[in-house]
Amino acid sequence: MQVTAKADYAVRAMIEIAARDGVPVKGDVVAESQHIPPAFLESILSEMRQAGLLHSRRGPEGGYWLARPAERITVADVVRAADGPLALVRGDRPETVRYAAPATRLADVWVAVRASLRAVLEEVTLAAILARDLPQEVVEMLHDPGADRRR
Repeated sequence: MQVTAKADYAVRAMIEIAARDGVPVKGDVVAESQHIPPAFLESILSEMRQAGLLHSRRGPEGGYWLARPAERITVADVVRAADGPLALVRGDRPETVRYAAPATRLADVWVAVRASLRAVLEEVTLAAILARDLPQEVVEMLHDPGADRRR
């Protein structure tokens, strides 16, 4: 899986907003703090708002704040709002892909890949990242000797 710039920016922006603990933060402040192009960020923040993850208000006291507690927003929620489903194969959901023999079981591999992504992204919340307290299952994956292989 390749994490798109959009998904990376979206998660970083949401963490930055979560760190403000409900105090509205302007988009330009988030953009500067996280080194995200401002015009791109405004588009991302709009999508987060449409997905029900953010609230916003205009004006001098305005800005963005989380629509629900950081403990209830997962990285998967943000990635889906930014990019759509977590794992697609040529634009289709993995369970709908069909292959001819001998590649028939490849669809099962893609379903398993999606399940492994979900096992991490649906368990890690914005609050966990802020608290530097990742779920134990994720920490164990980090300690796997092959976790940081370059290939």
